Amino acid sequence: MSSKTVDIPKAQEGDVLYDIEEKVFPDIKAEPGQKAFVFIHTVPFEGSVALVNLKTSTRLVRKGFEVHIILYGPGVLLASRTRGYPAVGNEGFPGNLAVNEQLKTLLKEGASIYACRFAMGALYGFREDDLIDGVKAFSPLDVLDSALTAWKEGAFQLNTWTV
Repeated sequence: MSSKTVDIPKAQEGDVLYDIEEKVFPDIKAEPGQKAFVFIHTVPFEGSVALVNLKTSTRLVRKGFEVHIILYGPGVLLASRTRGYPAVGNEGFPGNLAVNEQLKTLLKEGASIYACRFAMGALYGFREDDLIDGVKAFSPLDVLDSALTAWKEGAFQLNTWTV
């Protein structure tokens, strides 16, 4: 039998429990021409990694970076235009299409998004016509060359690799 030793009021909906005003690091904005490359090799919808990286990518665009998102391996499935249930475009549950909506936001705000043809075809039988409009299919040789381009140009890089 345990005994309660502290009696404090329970938090209520709307209570702010943290300092939301303090920011520790400077709010850095891109200088003209600065780029960011976000590499996503993750199993979609098995966790929050992909959506968090897409939200971060959106923030990078809004900070002025020229953003390039590289989807490879299972990450190509993020760009499916045929998702939905019971019909394409219908949310089977709230948030079901959050990734699709974030990709569309990124494209609308100027990001470039690429999907590896090898992963699409050899791994998933996923056609280029199945990609969200604006996502560009590219050669599997471009996965490494996009990383080397980022390195050569001194771009910010964010890499996620999960299986």
